[in-house]
Amino acid sequence: MMRAFCLLLLFLAPGLVHGVEGEANARLDYKAAPHRYWERPPQDAVTVALEKIKSGVLKVDTSDDRSFLTTLLQVLKVPVSSQLLVYSATSMQSGIINPRNPRALYFNDEVYVGYVPGGFVEIMGVDPEVGGVFYIFDKPQPGTVTRTDRSTRCFNCHAGSATQRVPGLLAESVAPIISGASYDNYRRDEQGHQIPLADRFGGWHVTSARPFGETKANIFARNDGSGIKIVKVKPGEMWDINKHLLPTSDILPHLIHEHQIGFDNQVIHAAYLAREVMSKGGFPSAADKAALDEKARLLVRYLLFADEAKLPSGGITGDEQFSADFQENKRATKSGLSLKDLDLKTRMFKHRCSYMIYTPQWQKLPSILKDRVYAGMKAALSGKSRDYAYLTAQERMGIVSILRETLPDLPADWR
Repeated sequence: MMRAFCLLLLFLAPGLVHGVEGEANARLDYKAAPHRYWERPPQDAVTVALEKIKSGVLKVDTSDDRSFLTTLLQVLKVPVSSQLLVYSATSMQSGIINPRNPRALYFNDEVYVGYVPGGFVEIMGVDPEVGGVFYIFDKPQPGTVTRTDRSTRCFNCHAGSATQRVPGLLAESVAPIISGASYDNYRRDEQGHQIPLADRFGGWHVTSARPFGETKANIFARNDGSGIKIVKVKPGEMWDINKHLLPTSDILPHLIHEHQIGFDNQVIHAAYLAREVMSKGGFPSAADKAALDEKARLLVRYLLFADEAKLPSGGITGDEQFSADFQENKRATKSGLSLKDLDLKTRMFKHRCSYMIYTPQWQKLPSILKDRVYAGMKAALSGKSRDYAYLTAQERMGIVSILRETLPDLPADWR
C-alpha cells in the first residue's frame, strides 16, 4: 500500500539507493544549511495554484466535499481517472481509513492529492529544490475560500530512513485488518518500478479489465474465531462506492504511480546531495565525487528502466480514459514518437526512458549531477554497455531521437 505523504498514504530500494556514501551524502539534514527547508519559499505547482485560489484567480466549488475535490483536481490539472483506492491505516488520518472507508489518491506528473470520505483533502507538490511540500485543507464551507495549512506533521515518515532523510514519498504493501491497522507487511521502505508485482498493492484496491497476475491487492486479514484468515474484498463491497469519484482503482495508474514516486525520491535526494557538495565551494573531494558518480549511475538505471519488474504473462489492459489523460501532455517528435507511448505487453513503455525527465524537479537538478547523468545515459544508449543490452538498437535510436527533438537542455554532444 502506498503511503503518499504522511497524510496521503502515499523509495529507495535496497541495491538501488545505498551506494557510495560521500562526505555530503553521510550528513544530509533537510532543515539545516545549506538546504534550509523551512526557509526556502516553495515554488511547486501546488503552492502556485493555492496562491491563485486565495487571490480569486482560480475558483473551486466549496458547496460540499465532492464538489470541492472535483474542482480542486480540475484546478491542479490532476485527472480523476488517476484514482487509486487504499484502505490500510498508515497515515495521519488512520483513524478513519479502513476497508469500509478507503482513501482515494489522485496524481499527475508533479502533484499528489488524497481524500478520505469524512476527512480532509491533502495535497503534496514536488518542489525542485526542497522536495515534498505538504498541505492540508480545512473542510469546505459554502461560499468561503477553504483555508489551507502547510503541514509540519509529515516528516517523521516522509523525511525518515525510507527517503534518506529528505522530504519525499512513501509506499507500502501490507495486509490490513478490518480496522485498517497492519496485520502483515509485504514490503516497506522500498518504492519504484523494480518491485515485483507479486509484492505490491497490499492494502490497495486494484481493478482491471483482465487478470493482472498474483499480487497482494484486494485482501484484508480477519479473525473468524479460529484464527486469522486472509479474505478477498472487492471495491464497494464493504462501503458505498458513490463516496468516491469513480468505482475503479485501475492497474495502469497504479503502475505509473509506482514508477513516478520512485523517480521523485531519487531526484529529490540527488538535489540535496548536489547542493551539499556545491555549498563547500571549490572542487569536490574524492569522496563527494564518488557519491555524485554513484547517484548518477543509479539515476541512469532508473531513467532507463534497467530494473523494471516484469508484467504478467499476456501484459495488462489499462483504463482507456487514464491512458488518454496521461498522454495529453506528451512531447512527441515530428514522427509521433513520445516517452509516454505505452507498451503494456511486456513492459510499461515502448521507449524505456522516463517521461519524468521533462518535469521541473528534473529540469532544475543542479548541473554538477545532471551532467553526470546525461553522460551516463549517452554511454548507456551507445549500445556498448552490457548493463543496457536489454535495449534493442531500434529502441535506443527511438529514445535518442525523442530526446534530441523534445528535451531542450540536452548537452550539445548529443546533437
